[in-house]
Amino acid sequence: MFLVVYQDKFEKMVITATTANSWIFPDLKNWAENTEDLIDDVVNCYEAGAAIAHVHLPRGEELTTVKKIREKCDIIIQAGMSSYPIEERKSDFQAKPDLLSVIANHHAEYFSEGNVNVIHDLDELEEYCITCKKFNIKIEWEIWHTGSYWNLNHLISKGVLDPPYVLTLFFDWPGGTWSPPTADEYLHRIKYMPENSVHTISVMGKEQTKIAVLAIQHGGNVRVGTEDYPFIKEGVPAKSNAEIVARMVRLSKELGREIADPSEARKILGI
Repeated sequence: MFLVVYQDKFEKMVITATTANSWIFPDLKNWAENTEDLIDDVVNCYEAGAAIAHVHLPRGEELTTVKKIREKCDIIIQAGMSSYPIEERKSDFQAKPDLLSVIANHHAEYFSEGNVNVIHDLDELEEYCITCKKFNIKIEWEIWHTGSYWNLNHLISKGVLDPPYVLTLFFDWPGGTWSPPTADEYLHRIKYMPENSVHTISVMGKEQTKIAVLAIQHGGNVRVGTEDYPFIKEGVPAKSNAEIVARMVRLSKELGREIADPSEARKILGI
């Protein structure tokens, strides 16, 4: 149904590996459950082809975790847990990851083990812009609906953000900011992106591959791993995050897009 058009105009595809636990399959437990295993997981994802590691830095071990990852590989480190208010992320800033995840709207998520409802107002988002610039950290903006773009454009108009704008578009995450994992939703979302944006898709659930194919064909990038969908295919749990990453590498190459290494990804993302 969807054709690959003008593939040569696209940058190489950037793969983000998210190494955290699954919120929708909490009993599966095919992810790292201690810091040393987490570091090994990140390194294995790097060797499989991931340019970015989305990591929930263990509290109290943020600096040492970032340091140990960098000693073993040059993967781009993206510090997650954007649900925390900025006051609770001081240790993330001090660890100086390459990227920091910041949601561009409020959190409204629903999971069997608990709900997440956190307001992130414009003042907080502006404070993120100022603080990240101070620590030389690039913001990765989580985009859950088109209202996220209004907030982002507001910050751009105030001159507190520098392009390129690094975006992750979320689909099928349950709760009040849910959006359908469909082709029309993806195309609608990329239609309204601010200029000078680089986007990645994050899909929680079995429709991940379908949206990933669309993103690959439209110049987007892909995030995969146990936090999003801990299966290699429906009904078959992945043995590791590296296995999930390797599958996406194969898929992208089959569709005509080569994979960016961390050095290439830094240039694409403006790090």
